[in-house]
Amino acid sequence: MSGFKCGVVALLGRPNVGKSSLVNALLKARVAIVSPKPQTTRNAVRCIYNDERAQIVFTDTPGLYLPKEKDKLGRFLVGSAAEALKDADAVCWLVEAGDKKLTPEDLEAARVLSEVKLPVVLVVNKADAADPAEAFRLYGGLRAFTGQLAVSAKLRRGLDALIDLLLTLLPEGDPWYDPDVLMDSTERFMAAEAIRGKVLSLLRDEIPHCTAVEIEEYKSPEEYPGRKRLYIRASLVVETEGQKAIVIGAGGKMIKRIGRSARAEIEELTGLPVYLDLWVKVSPHWRQTDPVLRRLGYGMQ
Repeated sequence: MSGFKCGVVALLGRPNVGKSSLVNALLKARVAIVSPKPQTTRNAVRCIYNDERAQIVFTDTPGLYLPKEKDKLGRFLVGSAAEALKDADAVCWLVEAGDKKLTPEDLEAARVLSEVKLPVVLVVNKADAADPAEAFRLYGGLRAFTGQLAVSAKLRRGLDALIDLLLTLLPEGDPWYDPDVLMDSTERFMAAEAIRGKVLSLLRDEIPHCTAVEIEEYKSPEEYPGRKRLYIRASLVVETEGQKAIVIGAGGKMIKRIGRSARAEIEELTGLPVYLDLWVKVSPHWRQTDPVLRRLGYGMQ
């Protein structure tokens, strides 16, 4: 296609600046988990934007922060974000309109970006909630940017201008994906993320980050013609018996709420009726245990 643009844009920034919200707003679909809790995004997720001019693959990365030396999961998350830059054509550094001082996480993002030779766009999100002028001044002194603009993922403001700017930074080329593809992820991964999203939204702060989701069986009618429903058996992996009790809830009420809510979302994602069989397993210190981290998809860099 003459003049058609196709490329990869990595979204980088500290936790909770709205990277996943921005992706969902750009694609006009819920393709990434959104939560006010840090570490919501644990893997670099490739989401595909399409219009008549371009196909843009947005890589939604885990929020950059400074993990402790023994925090193996945290080191994986930071490494995953930095790794995503290697395949990108451009980077959007997301910050918040209300920022008044630089955090250690912001300085870490600046350090990571100083090591890449890519065009970097400063995107000041949440401009509906605060004047972005201070953020432009604060971050503008750290480096030269290819472009700077304010957006509101919540109100979908400034998104057309962002796309227009990114198009000037991407190479010409044919699309990599069919136009109806929104994510470069397996259905198993999407199901696990849907379940983890419900854990994040329904449980209190100290539980979600101790929880991982492991899909142990995934049997769809396409693979097993005798089945009428998609069967998923999944385990919520926690670190202590006390956490297990909280996830299950009194009389099993919490695990049932998680299951009902996740099942509805997976049915919407797949277009299939779903039987979701949820279990809770205790794996002490799983976030610091290499074999378990690899099994759960958090292989060390």
